[in-house]
Amino acid sequence: MLRNLKLSHLAAGAIVVLVGYTSSVAIIFQAIEAVGATQTQANSWLVVLGLGMGLTSLTLSLRFRMPILTAWSTPGAALLATGLDGVSLSQAVGAFLFCGALLTLTGLTGWFERLAKLIPDSLANALLAGILFQFGLSAFHALSDDAALVGAMGVTFLAGKVLFPRYAVPVVLLVGCLWAAGAGSFGDLDALTFSLSMPEFVAPEFSLPVLIGVGLPLYVVTMCSQNMPGVVTLRSAGYPPPVSASLTVTGLASLILSPFGGFAFNLAAITAAICAGPEADENPKSRYLSSVIAGVLYCLVGLGGATVISLFLIAPKALIATVAGLALLSTIGNSLSAALAESRGREAALITFMMTVSGVTFAGIGAAFWALLIGLAVTRLTTLPLPQPIKT
Repeated sequence: MLRNLKLSHLAAGAIVVLVGYTSSVAIIFQAIEAVGATQTQANSWLVVLGLGMGLTSLTLSLRFRMPILTAWSTPGAALLATGLDGVSLSQAVGAFLFCGALLTLTGLTGWFERLAKLIPDSLANALLAGILFQFGLSAFHALSDDAALVGAMGVTFLAGKVLFPRYAVPVVLLVGCLWAAGAGSFGDLDALTFSLSMPEFVAPEFSLPVLIGVGLPLYVVTMCSQNMPGVVTLRSAGYPPPVSASLTVTGLASLILSPFGGFAFNLAAITAAICAGPEADENPKSRYLSSVIAGVLYCLVGLGGATVISLFLIAPKALIATVAGLALLSTIGNSLSAALAESRGREAALITFMMTVSGVTFAGIGAAFWALLIGLAVTRLTTLPLPQPIKT
């Protein structure tokens, strides 16, 4: 495995962790604050979330030799940030355990895997392109924040695609970091202190209203807004996703780590696309090494707790947005091309894509789920056989 390790694997893994934390760690902080956790309990959340993502990513990637990445449930964290008012930490832990049990049961029964196989490839690719579209667009929006930094990274990317296509994204990341450091765009490094944090156990308390009002919605948004796009990401990259095994592993991780703050783990979509795309490796069979690197880095970052997370928070937002957007350009283009390749079903794929891009939510469930439902309905309607004329 080490003989096949490339610089592109290391860069993809580093970008995954960078994007994964900077894009949603602030939501985790809000959820922690909403539940009234102490500082040591907050550090515990960050420790087990990092370890949970790292260990489950390592387990699945090494077992199946695929770039399978896991993540904490970002929509779940947003739900917790707004839905834990008046709920004690012990009751919240009880809801986390309930959600973990449902996730594990879903994996063991295999019903979700059978459902995922019913999704046409055109809709799967359209859904993935829609999910990643905003991240690609963010690279261009970042021009208004720091035109010089984004311009330098963009020129490097274009030159890299011509001169050294395999290492274009790693060089873009390096140039961006050097440019930002030279311009003084990073935060105050002197304010950082480094120390290891330890998990802290919180005994669960089971309250039926909290289980129904928090635990069940946490399960629903995790399945609809995270696991389904995660499955689609792997399928679109050409990998047969081990859906049931992945849900079982992430569900068990949620069960075990819930008392320490690991509220819900699931398949990743956006960060997984970075590891599963051609930028990580031209050879699809060895792209899993990038997710292995990401898993190791997640574990190391998790052990540092909040003090290490602060490193990600001082990075310029324009730097993160640009490197993520450029790293996903190929995946977005390939997904759109595959989604619209055939005229039959093109309308359904386009509607799925645009519905996903819209970002609208209903009943607390994100656009990706509703886009898929509408896309399936349109596919069904547009592929119905035409009525035959009545013979007289």
